[in-house]
Amino acid sequence: MLVLSRHRDESIIIGDDIVITVVDIRGDKVRLGIAAPIEISVHRQEVYEAIQRENRQASRLEPQDARQIERLNQPLRREVRRSRPEPN
Repeated sequence: MLVLSRHRDESIIIGDDIVITVVDIRGDKVRLGIAAPIEISVHRQEVYEAIQRENRQASRLEPQDARQIERLNQPLRREVRRSRPEPN
């Protein structure tokens, strides 16, 4: 692991297009600003791990579970009431 020291408003560059800037330091917390291309996902570690758990769980769905989910996503059928012609 590379360990770097930075002061407020100083940055770290990763590759050609990711910039991490120290935005604020308060006590034992550091606020970071991250500029990265839209196609690169940026998550806090705990969020990333939760996404991975959800993906693993979803990949283990049984076929009957998938069919139930598919049924839930189908559009509802609506009965169309035909209006009666108004008397003249």
